[in-house]
Amino acid sequence: MAALRVGVDIGGTFTDVVAIDETGRRSLGKSLSTPREPETAVLRGLEEAVLGGGHSLSSITQIIHGTTLVSNALIERKGARTALLTTHGFRDQLEIGNEGRYDTYDLFLRRAEPLVPRCLRFGVPERVLADGTVAEPLDEAAVRELTSQLADHGVEALALSFLHSYRNSRHEEQAAAIVREALPHVAVSLSAEVDPQIREHQRASTAVANAYVQPFVERYLTNLARELRGRGIDAELLVMTSGGGLCGVETAIRFPVRVLESGPIGAVQAGVFHARGSGDPNLVVFDMGGTTAKVCLVDHARALTTSEFEIARSHRLKRGSGLPIRAPVVDMIEVGAGGGSIADVNSLGLVTVGPESAGADPGPACYGLGGSAPTVTDADLILGYLSPSRFLGGRMALDVDAAARAVGDSLAGPLDLEVVQAAWAVHQVVNEFMASALRVHAVERGKRVEDYSLFALGGAGPMHACHVAKTLGVNKVISPNGAGVASAFGFLCAPVSFASVRSYYEQLDQVDWNRARELLQEMELEGLKLLQEAGCPQRDAHVAYLCDMRYCGQAHEVTVPLRQGVLAETSAEDAVRLSFRESYEALFGEAPELPVECLNWRVVLTGPDPRIPPQNWKAAPAAPPPAEERSVYFPEGGFRDAPVFRRADLGSGVNLPGPAVVEEDQSTFVLPPGFDLEIDLTGNLIATRR
Repeated sequence: MAALRVGVDIGGTFTDVVAIDETGRRSLGKSLSTPREPETAVLRGLEEAVLGGGHSLSSITQIIHGTTLVSNALIERKGARTALLTTHGFRDQLEIGNEGRYDTYDLFLRRAEPLVPRCLRFGVPERVLADGTVAEPLDEAAVRELTSQLADHGVEALALSFLHSYRNSRHEEQAAAIVREALPHVAVSLSAEVDPQIREHQRASTAVANAYVQPFVERYLTNLARELRGRGIDAELLVMTSGGGLCGVETAIRFPVRVLESGPIGAVQAGVFHARGSGDPNLVVFDMGGTTAKVCLVDHARALTTSEFEIARSHRLKRGSGLPIRAPVVDMIEVGAGGGSIADVNSLGLVTVGPESAGADPGPACYGLGGSAPTVTDADLILGYLSPSRFLGGRMALDVDAAARAVGDSLAGPLDLEVVQAAWAVHQVVNEFMASALRVHAVERGKRVEDYSLFALGGAGPMHACHVAKTLGVNKVISPNGAGVASAFGFLCAPVSFASVRSYYEQLDQVDWNRARELLQEMELEGLKLLQEAGCPQRDAHVAYLCDMRYCGQAHEVTVPLRQGVLAETSAEDAVRLSFRESYEALFGEAPELPVECLNWRVVLTGPDPRIPPQNWKAAPAAPPPAEERSVYFPEGGFRDAPVFRRADLGSGVNLPGPAVVEEDQSTFVLPPGFDLEIDLTGNLIATRR
């Protein structure tokens, strides 16, 4: 039997599985997620993809897993009962934050509630100064006394975040040893290990988030590994990180904040894979699933990344309204606009969509599983975009009447509209909302969205992509084969990777270059060890050095790549300054001659890209007869008969004028009037505006 690598993506509505053998042959699986027991949906998807592809479960050699379960646990506040130990007098830093307001003029501004209530935040007598010297030793007796309070409160996880521990972590390590001895069942996270950087609020927030989800992640991954073994699957299990790489299970359990956004990253990696093998190096990756839509820019075949993001925002579109998390992450925007997003009428009489989602349980009204609220999927079904009899390849029938009742009762009736008009309003609102978020995301990064092609993924992405592209002024839409499970495929394209960071704050002309080299070498050795645990030999790892730099007096940094060996050169200061100027000019247009300072030093280690043989699509320049004709709604004239094609029947070289619909088991591509469709040599659907 051929050895299989398998990608598994657990979403809020569906769990996707892609299996690929050594020849590049792929088999796919998609099933409803099981939120209460997520491993159940994983095993169901594995059986569908692997057994359905003619393989045995024992032929699986590697499983790469990504999920939104970790971020959902934070957003929904379903993590462990967590406490915080910090320096005496600093227990309120989680609520004080940086004292900024994300909306200066909002008198009713709501902040994200801290994950740890005030009654579980404790100050400990100790003090380390900014240079790492100890001003006041740790009161170990006070820590021992606090362990009884932690036990009385039923604490399951503990975060330690002492002042300036990024410079000297000894007190955190001492306190952790005491707690682990007294309370061995409590998960302990040290800020000096999770996020050893300056800025106390962000470091404490990251350590707390890590502790909050650590028991859940450990329990889930342990259960998953046990269930896999029980099915005779003795495969290497790796986890997708938020930064676009892979890590071992042990690393994911130790640093769960690094896998918070592991689910959405798969779509980005699929986009990078396409960009590297095609003539489209600049893509807007648009992944619309059942619960959310995610957008990321791929620039010159590289995904844009960042080292800080927010989660659980109290206002979904306003930066600063969420919990700050510092971990390597692909720079993307996520909006509550998926197929399961619920539509409603607000107090102004306007249609709104999301962020609340019907998810997999009970799901949209048309699923017939008990849902009664109108969703985007219900609207798309009413408009004729979805087939009621061939959803998920015919394994799940959709109830058009139930969808019409839900839209009629909640939207059409209150707005005095026809059901079809209300359904189109939902579809249009979702498209406009996603287009607006995408445009802002591009502009904030100094990019013109019109210069990119739209790469549409997810179960709902190909259905909405052309309308979103038209709104944005984008001329080309690309949808790969298997678009509905492309995130799971993207996991298989990712290399093993790990990133480390240490703070060493100094003006550039005062940097001790020996100390900087020691920091980088220390992080490199740590990362090489973790890569080896994930199955990547040290000799195969690529090492990149970076430094967060800024002009003296600025509040924000620019991450600057450092040439290998530059710190050992006699002209290190001049070379690093030049690298900073080049990076700064690329972002802001010019770089003035002003004093520069260094804050954080970073090491990124990456294994080789996995080899995935190209998929050659069958050639058939003549279009086959459509499988059927269906009445489909378009704003350019209302309902009209449109040909419906099966994706597998369309060979490379086929050209189709819009309107048309192309169906596959996991997704549906809608080609509106004014677009033409071509199938390329690898089976991608390429839609261009006339």
